[in-house]
Amino acid sequence: MLLASAVVVWEWLNEHGRWRPYSPAVCHHIEAVIRSDPRGASVLLGQVDSRLSPYIIDLQSMHQFRQDTGTLRPVRRSFYDPTSAPGQGWLWEWENDAGSWTAFDTEVGNAIQAARDRQQPWLDLAPLGFSYLIDFENMTQINGQTQRCRRIQRRSDLAYPMVSGPLPKSHQAWGPTSMSGTGGLLGPCACQQCMMVLGVKTGALSSFSTVSSAQTLGRRPAQTKLPLPTISPKVHSYSVPGGSYSLTLPRPLTLHLAGLSRPALQRIAMAQSRALIASGVPTVPVKNLNGSSPVHPALAGITGILMSAAGLPVCLTRPPKLVLHPPPVSKSDIKPVPGLGHCCRKTTKKQARKGKTPEEVVKRYLQKVRNPPEEDCTICMEALSGPSGYKGPGVGGISRAESVGRLTQCGHQYHLQCLVAMYNNGNKDGSLQCPTCKTIYGVKTGNQPPGKMEYHVIPHSLPGHPDCKAIRIIYNIPPGIQGPEHPNPGKPFTARGFPRHCYLPDSEKGRKVLRLLLVAWDRRLIFSVGTSSTTGESDTVIWNEVHHKTEFGSNLTGHGYPDPAHLDNVLEELKAQGITEDDTATKKEVV
Repeated sequence: MLLASAVVVWEWLNEHGRWRPYSPAVCHHIEAVIRSDPRGASVLLGQVDSRLSPYIIDLQSMHQFRQDTGTLRPVRRSFYDPTSAPGQGWLWEWENDAGSWTAFDTEVGNAIQAARDRQQPWLDLAPLGFSYLIDFENMTQINGQTQRCRRIQRRSDLAYPMVSGPLPKSHQAWGPTSMSGTGGLLGPCACQQCMMVLGVKTGALSSFSTVSSAQTLGRRPAQTKLPLPTISPKVHSYSVPGGSYSLTLPRPLTLHLAGLSRPALQRIAMAQSRALIASGVPTVPVKNLNGSSPVHPALAGITGILMSAAGLPVCLTRPPKLVLHPPPVSKSDIKPVPGLGHCCRKTTKKQARKGKTPEEVVKRYLQKVRNPPEEDCTICMEALSGPSGYKGPGVGGISRAESVGRLTQCGHQYHLQCLVAMYNNGNKDGSLQCPTCKTIYGVKTGNQPPGKMEYHVIPHSLPGHPDCKAIRIIYNIPPGIQGPEHPNPGKPFTARGFPRHCYLPDSEKGRKVLRLLLVAWDRRLIFSVGTSSTTGESDTVIWNEVHHKTEFGSNLTGHGYPDPAHLDNVLEELKAQGITEDDTATKKEVV
């Protein structure tokens, strides 16, 4: 055995199908979490980079999850030669239209660094699938089709983390399952399942390229007809026609293919199934992972794990696919929602209400109580027969005869002084909400920042609603400065994940929900400014207790369809905010 080292780069898959690297600091953090707990389930990226506070990496499924929008993206753990750009701490970047710098993909950065090390005057990126020419003399990138020229730069950064371990002397390139769950370079699991998968992968690789003992880590021979990805190729990453795959985090006695790209994963699964059937080994298909079978998906997953642990072969089917957005829709196909004349609604800054004092507002909803019962005020927890326990500012003297009041609709009783203090701590919009039963008096409004709400019909159906088209709602709120109704007036607030796309069925009930959502938007109740319960970030725009569906064609995060109870649940949530069908017949309030 001989020892070898490799540089670890964690990458995520963007919407264009390209693997984008995390920063060196983030990669060091992920590796530290794995070392501290090899069986760890997740990594909070906000602990190392505040800009990534909404993101979590699930190490079991190898996905990045954005908590405020529910977006899932695959991630992978890739390995490179220590002499490559990530190992030396070099970061290659190009200048974007905004004048800031964007990092090249890791593969491209490695190729650029290798060409520079060889003192080449230029580098053609066509073999990597990009129509660009790198001019090292002028440090520019030239578009081969438009001839547009952009500046590039090489920046020194923190080197990516390094791992090392034993390798067989007969191999100078690492096999696709030679990593252990703790980051060491160990041999594959000897169970029948893993050996079969290893045989299928090895067969697929040997049909496209051969590995010579004289080659460096992961390099293909010069005579291969496939494009060379880089001079310092990636360890544990293999290109095959139609896709690529790389090693993730295999654990003993289980099958881990989460790091593979989707086309490669499908090919491996099909090839494995064919190989198992051809070998005469009895197999048990574990389907239902995509919900096509009456057997519950969780039961299928547990069955697969148990069979794999017992050394039995398992035929896996395609994993469920996250579908956040509908297929592309042309402008001519976008139609207004029937019954609603406009397709856009804006809100502006809250205007302060003038006129009545807080005490006058509260008294509108109260009846005098001359003989208070022997009960406690549930606001200050003092006896109603005695004085209010509130001692703060903003409340004037109140006579003994008016010290206790009964709310007119629900009948709950409180100290008048306590209700005035509660009103002063709210939006002071002329409304009052009973702290016991939540009955709303007046018109409740919120502290939603200024923004825009768009809504229209698109020619696609939601899962569970095949008989109608879909309504798409697009919320857009920019970051800004908090006003007097917000937790920290004068302090900036962030707005993560905007624009946010949400979906309703274009049915009678779906349109009813949309009309009520428009009322909630006008009253500034859809969003609020506060602390995110999922990311912990403070002073940010958050949902305000009215649930929306942000997945169009799937329900992997619980924020998609089908969900038969969703529309009824939203109606109840809006009712709790004081919004009912009666409000849609009234004129839009200006708040």
